[in-house]
Amino acid sequence: MTRFLPGILAMAAIVVASNILVQFFVGDWLTWGAFTYPFAFLVTDLVNRIYGVSAARRVVFVGFVVGIICSLIGTQIMVELAPDFSAPAVTLRIALGSATAFLIAQLIDVTVFDKLRAGTWWRAPLASTLIGSTLDTVIFFSIAFSSGASSILGVDHNTEFFNEVVATPFGADLTRWIGTAGVDWCVKISIALLALIPFRVISGKLSKAA
Repeated sequence: MTRFLPGILAMAAIVVASNILVQFFVGDWLTWGAFTYPFAFLVTDLVNRIYGVSAARRVVFVGFVVGIICSLIGTQIMVELAPDFSAPAVTLRIALGSATAFLIAQLIDVTVFDKLRAGTWWRAPLASTLIGSTLDTVIFFSIAFSSGASSILGVDHNTEFFNEVVATPFGADLTRWIGTAGVDWCVKISIALLALIPFRVISGKLSKAA
């Protein structure tokens, strides 16, 4: 297990950081979380390539538990989001949405990667990350911000803001959470393409050392 510790710690750090950063915008449509979360798939794919599918699942499960614990701690920490307005660093809906999306998307990523591992080096990480990122985006934003989930999960300080109907970059008026999810997804896919470079370099070096 100790050889997987860097992957587990990296995964937990990415999950916690993304849970916090998804509440802060870069411009009108993009959250900071879009820049951090895609690296969770890079970690999973590297472990999968070097140590195999069982090790990758182990890192996902342990990283999931550690991430959830840290996220729940974040729900008890108040941060100032605006003058005279404080809120939990991680809301319960974000913690639940992140946990659900993370576990489903990462396990699908591991499975797809394993099915394609014998092909061209870039096919497995690219296909698994594309599928995993799409599932993660849909599941997370639906649970964390949609009004449809409010009847079950309740509302928080994000609900009203993310469910305003506004003009989106996609040429149609949509609720803000859908527009934000779409932009986040585009950024995640772009990062997934760029992440093929460190995947190739790191997997090559670690495979020789393993």
